[in-house]
Amino acid sequence: MSENLYELLAGGFPEDRTRPCFLLSEGTAISYGALEKGAALAAGRLTALGVEPGDRVALQADKSPEAVMVYLGALKAGAVYLPLNSAYTPAEIDYFRQDAEPKAFVTDPPAFMAEARSAKPLQAVVPRAGSDLASIIYTSGTTGRSKGAMLSHGALAANAQALHEAWGFSPEDVLLHALPIFHVHGLFVAMHCAFLSGCPMVWLPKFSEAEVLAGLRRATVMMGVPTFYTRLLASPDFSRETAAHMRLFISGSAPLLPSTFEAFQERAGMRILERYGMSEAVIITTNPLHGERIPGSVGYPLPGVELRIAGDEETGVIQIRGPSLFSGYWRNPEKTAEEFTADGWFITGDVGRRDPDGRVWISGRAKDLIISGGYNVYPKEVELVVDELPGVVESAVIGVPHPDFGEGVVAVVIGTGEEAAIIGEARRKLAAYKAPKRVVFVAELPRNAMGKVQKNQLRERYAALFETRLAGR
Repeated sequence: MSENLYELLAGGFPEDRTRPCFLLSEGTAISYGALEKGAALAAGRLTALGVEPGDRVALQADKSPEAVMVYLGALKAGAVYLPLNSAYTPAEIDYFRQDAEPKAFVTDPPAFMAEARSAKPLQAVVPRAGSDLASIIYTSGTTGRSKGAMLSHGALAANAQALHEAWGFSPEDVLLHALPIFHVHGLFVAMHCAFLSGCPMVWLPKFSEAEVLAGLRRATVMMGVPTFYTRLLASPDFSRETAAHMRLFISGSAPLLPSTFEAFQERAGMRILERYGMSEAVIITTNPLHGERIPGSVGYPLPGVELRIAGDEETGVIQIRGPSLFSGYWRNPEKTAEEFTADGWFITGDVGRRDPDGRVWISGRAKDLIISGGYNVYPKEVELVVDELPGVVESAVIGVPHPDFGEGVVAVVIGTGEEAAIIGEARRKLAAYKAPKRVVFVAELPRNAMGKVQKNQLRERYAALFETRLAGR
């Protein structure tokens, strides 16, 4: 029996294929039957272009239903789907072309689908084994060249089924989808849950306050990055009445501040469900659908996922293994070997801890760990203190070169306040070596497309901060 992911996803489509799949902002809809037909046409067109099982199909374009048809068509044809950020520059695209060598590269999905109408639809799904590649997701590349995480049909299927059950998706749901679809969050996590339940999606090209507020009145589930929730809270039109139709708000792709969690609960009367994932494993842990959701915790490992803290320390690098784990990095066996332990656990690079009851808490990235005066400083611990101070909207804590301590702790802050007051308050609540030695105020923090703060850019920007200060004394 074929283990092609397309068969699993299409198996969840509603029996009545006239049921809407995409509810578009202009009031029109695209049915599951139209999506299925589009996937067959896209698969036929790719086959006519010479795409064979295992060949890569790349797509760099704005979000659209036609882009989803190309994705499903690539799966159906047995190809390996390669989604690329629409913001990538030509130089970046050249690297991906050389590294992945896609047989087809789609940049205009509507035009591609118009051409596909003249092709013979591919009706039969090309058989694939669970271990065969379904997609390559390039990591953000904050430290050197981007790496292509290879995700198999079996890995994506296992994760989709686990999430569908964990979050209680049903045909009665309506998913508000305002995420990009070049990333695992919008492409796999969100859409796969919708497909497996055969439910409609309120389909928004991007986050728009007015459209999201209107969509909440039709939806039952929303998935978003923390920025979505802070924007909703900033809107005077967001209220309990607005959210009354919703059963679940899910947050991921970047840490959700406890202050955002608490403010959202107070305003909407609902507790956001935070989860933890990454390109190499899709979703790893989730807070419970039914049960306590604690601000700051990312919940428990999904069924089948094993998680341990390196070195059996209270806090350390998180390691995982399980059925949804990636197969390795594309054409990079050396890097793949580096990222796995001798006994087969994947080294996530995230630092965290587990409670006695199994809850997982993330402290930050191992590469973001600050060693100041020989002591380890976990940025998240400092950020939680600084973020609670009056006038502070959000902070990002980094380590930069310091002539005495090796690294000095710096808090980069959005908000208002006095540097000395923030440092003094932090010293009251933290050991002296953990408290910021400098506070820098900024209008905004550099982020990637999924809302994660790019601390590497901050470290580069403020690398000479203590040199400057010493020179000025």
